[in-house]
Amino acid sequence: MLRADGRSLDQLRPITVSYDAYGYADASVLLELGSTKVLCAVSLQPGVPSFLKGTKTGWLKAEYAMLPAATHERTQREACATARSGRSVEISRLIGRSLRAMVNMGVIGERTVVVDCDVLQADGGTRTACITAASLALAKANERWFAQNLIARSALTEPIVGVSVGVKEQQALLDLSFQEDSSVDADFNVVFTKSGTIIELQGTAEGQPVSWQTFEAVWKVASTGASTLFDLFEQKKRINEPKVEQNQRAPLFSLSNRGTL
Repeated sequence: MLRADGRSLDQLRPITVSYDAYGYADASVLLELGSTKVLCAVSLQPGVPSFLKGTKTGWLKAEYAMLPAATHERTQREACATARSGRSVEISRLIGRSLRAMVNMGVIGERTVVVDCDVLQADGGTRTACITAASLALAKANERWFAQNLIARSALTEPIVGVSVGVKEQQALLDLSFQEDSSVDADFNVVFTKSGTIIELQGTAEGQPVSWQTFEAVWKVASTGASTLFDLFEQKKRINEPKVEQNQRAPLFSLSNRGTL
């Protein structure tokens, strides 16, 4: 099958990651995945929800939102709406669940990690892009908290990434653009840990039901995408991050269109 942008079935879109887009957050990451652009910031705040008070255990919560002009047609800013959209609430919970799996809350103490995820431009895969960007931002924030003696040791267990996969004509396609996502028979979102375990698996058939054989192809393509991301981040981890002025963006690396992964 020939994809609209010429990619192979198991090929990610070009990736660019930049640290410290925000000057005041403990850490932030701008992730560009093709034309999708998401900005995730991490902050550490005192206090925990009432059900955790007195437990010496921390908490993590995430908030997901799209800028009004992030899509082809402007959407209403949620702050001006009477209530948050069900989609934003569901994705916020997904991001929070995923990130809590990579944090040892006992190390945080009775404080709350707040992760703000804003979609600057949406072209498919925004929720999985936010999970990946937030994971990178959380890792950087963790380093800084330790350096500032805010935590006694690393609070992280292992990195995580999110990937999206679609099914069209019984073939699995990695990292869907909006054009592809709007025409597939089924779509999946998978959140992986670096050790290969699964935090979240979401899948819905919107056209034809998915056979077990096709699901195995989905799994293979998703695993390939996750492995590619982890390998890329590990390779670039050794690159010294350049110092940045407040409110300036420092590109960490860029992954241009590659051959078959």
